[in-house]
Amino acid sequence: MVALLAAVPALFPGYQTSLATLTLIYALLAMSVDILAGYAGRTPLCHGAIFGAATYVVMYYVTSAGGNPWIGVALGIATAVAVSLVFALLAVRTTGVYFLLLTLALGMVVWGVCQRWTSVTGGENGLRGNARPEWLSDPVRFYYFVLVIGLLASFVMWRFVRSPFGLALKGIRESESRMRSLGYNTTAHLLLGFLFSGLMAGISGVLYAFFNSFVSPSTVALAQSVKGLLMAIIGGVGTLFGGVVGAGIIILLENVVSSYTERWSMVLGLLFVLTMIFAPEGIVGKIRSLLGRRKTTKNQVSTQPA
Repeated sequence: MVALLAAVPALFPGYQTSLATLTLIYALLAMSVDILAGYAGRTPLCHGAIFGAATYVVMYYVTSAGGNPWIGVALGIATAVAVSLVFALLAVRTTGVYFLLLTLALGMVVWGVCQRWTSVTGGENGLRGNARPEWLSDPVRFYYFVLVIGLLASFVMWRFVRSPFGLALKGIRESESRMRSLGYNTTAHLLLGFLFSGLMAGISGVLYAFFNSFVSPSTVALAQSVKGLLMAIIGGVGTLFGGVVGAGIIILLENVVSSYTERWSMVLGLLFVLTMIFAPEGIVGKIRSLLGRRKTTKNQVSTQPA
């Protein structure tokens, strides 16, 4: 997979490389959502706001204030973590639909601030300008930069969910009351898990600022959070790397299918319905399930007496 991704600029130059770059950025967002939705059992609808907050800070600091891009990166990630901390303190004690609705409302607060604080955010006109460092101006070089950051962030997330802390989050997902009775501070675990998830969403938001060179209230809107969640669900919640598959499918539908029909969102809706019917565990989850079933069948056949 890494070799295939490294060959993208040679195999699919120009516009296709740009789409691949965007896919990698959104894959990080989808994977950050999956940390909460798939491993902690908390489905968030606020990660678009965290993602967009980082994008706004980078764009404002670099284009409006004329600051150094790398300082803007640090400030953007720090802002994402700060926003995540506020959201987590308010939301981690809730579960189910209450967590979903509370995170939705918190995300809408960020959207309202970006919409109304026109002196800083530009309101509906947004902020425009090239925030990318000069040495990343080449699209191919920027693609490889995003690929390296994406691989490093993916490895960190993979290690996180497989660590004892990540396994504790899975235990909370299965039975929070039992984990609490075993002596785990479930609130602290969820708080730190939320912060880590927000950190990853902030990294993707910073990369998006470099990629898009424009940010507006739509970047922090509910639709952005829903997009990240749909990517995670279609790829497979609880698989982590399913976010990469989901991001690829949705970005492809948005940018390729939309060139043939204006009703591409109907195609996306149909895909989502079919996924929920035939592969509720997501595409990657379904593949894992089929491979596991095949392996079990082979083992049963091999242990049968001749």
